[in-house]
Amino acid sequence: MSATGNSGQRGGFVLGMIVGLLIGLALALGVALYVSKVPVPFVDKVPQRTAEQDAAEAERNRGWDPNAPLASKGAPPAPPPAAPSAVDAPALPMPPASAPAALRAPAAASGAASAVRGGEPFIYFVQVAALARADEAEQLRAKLALAGLGARITEREQAGRIVYRVRLGPYDRRDDAEQVQTEAVDAGYPDATLVRVNR
Repeated sequence: MSATGNSGQRGGFVLGMIVGLLIGLALALGVALYVSKVPVPFVDKVPQRTAEQDAAEAERNRGWDPNAPLASKGAPPAPPPAAPSAVDAPALPMPPASAPAALRAPAAASGAASAVRGGEPFIYFVQVAALARADEAEQLRAKLALAGLGARITEREQAGRIVYRVRLGPYDRRDDAEQVQTEAVDAGYPDATLVRVNR
């Protein structure tokens, strides 16, 4: 009795394995085709920019200077730097980097002393750049992170346009901010600017 029961079962396992594998492969192929045809979330929903739109924006931004609020009224306008920066408060006067250390130190000390005497507490930021495009600001933030400098991106409307500011900080003491500014300049960002903001 047992011999006839086993002879009917022979080959059923191997045949079942092969059929199961074929069905599984067919299902996997169907899922792969479905997934490749479905739009990727968050990527396909963003409207793609055309070359004409990029050219129109470049033309609109050609004469725009995000540093205009920083310029003093009596000084002649400086040529725009490669990585422009904009601030919401006037930057502190900084001696040029080529000035002797003896001249830079008293200027920094007098600025700190006047801030203490004025009785107005400030916080300090080091602004590396202010950019017109969010993706450029994000790329700069990533480069700063690779250099060991943790930056933040803040948005601000200026002259009817959105500016993305890449800043390091905030710092409670001017000395700390100046040290980070020096690190940013040494890391290859010479346009890093010290910014003082009321608390």
